[in-house]
Amino acid sequence: MDYIKPYKGDPQEGNLSTPISDSAFTRAFIGNLPAYRTGLSPLTRGLEVGLAHGYFLLGPWYKFGPLRDSEFAAIGAFVSAVTLVLIATVALSAHGTVSLGGKSASAPDTLAAYSSPDRIKTAEGWSEFAGGFFVGGAGGAFVAYFLIQNLSVVDAIFRGLVN
Repeated sequence: MDYIKPYKGDPQEGNLSTPISDSAFTRAFIGNLPAYRTGLSPLTRGLEVGLAHGYFLLGPWYKFGPLRDSEFAAIGAFVSAVTLVLIATVALSAHGTVSLGGKSASAPDTLAAYSSPDRIKTAEGWSEFAGGFFVGGAGGAFVAYFLIQNLSVVDAIFRGLVN
């Protein structure tokens, strides 16, 4: 049996069709990521992407960072995660300025125009995405910091030891 074939039968495409990469589950999963989901504004996309990144960035610094064995590990990890989110936001803004600087969107008439997937391809939309990314990233890092600082309470809640 041939499980791996050229995508859409065209070997020139440069992609392979496998049971994993070309399944309905994979297409549905990727279609639900904030980059591809329809009906989201650039700000909302940025918030969602930033929340996920800010949340998972704190862990490596907490466990493996230079302050890992001190009482300041959590706050050091929080500051480091927010700093990296800030650096990424500056990089996102620079990318938008350089690659989308000349493209401007016309004034949207309806609410649907604000959530248009093409709006992120403008300088204004990309700027909203970057702003949302920073707010979401800092918020995600704060949630992770809060959970680490209150780990004993969270553990007690899940074990059912809190009345």
